[in-house]
Amino acid sequence: MLAGNIVIGQVKSEYDKSTDFTKYKTFTFKGWQKNSDKQLDDIDKNLIEQAFKTELNSRGLTSDEDNPDLSITLFVVIEEKTSISDYDQYHGGLGYDAGRGWGLGYRGMGTGEANTTFTAEDYKEGTLVIDFYDEQSKKMIFQGTFNSEINDNPEKRNKTIPKVVGKLMKKYPVKAKK
Repeated sequence: MLAGNIVIGQVKSEYDKSTDFTKYKTFTFKGWQKNSDKQLDDIDKNLIEQAFKTELNSRGLTSDEDNPDLSITLFVVIEEKTSISDYDQYHGGLGYDAGRGWGLGYRGMGTGEANTTFTAEDYKEGTLVIDFYDEQSKKMIFQGTFNSEINDNPEKRNKTIPKVVGKLMKKYPVKAKK
């Protein structure tokens, strides 16, 4: 999923500014919305969930399946995309300038050559969304979104996924304790 080398990454968040986030002490994961986890293998899914647990723990929150203050859902979308780029190259040539005669010049008539090269590159783009709900009111109080081009390099997973989750959680109103 969000494994590999992150080429670009954009983090967005929004939250209820009237909410006192310091009052929340416990959380539970309610699962993956719309079965979006079906796009992930078990390794990636577990890495993502563990990275969020680590980030939440660093903010003083503990897991509590029976009586949580916060309910958390996750959502992921992975899309296949194509990037098309072009490169234009112009080579001037020999021309005739009415005032100067034959020679290299840019006025008047002449010959030249232009080439355009197109390249298409397929890539995957992933979006990871986390939603926090107040368990009593069932109201969403925080949403974080991370969007990135991804490179499926399994050797980088263990480092990349926690970095992605860390970037996303920097937007959470309660900062991590050192």
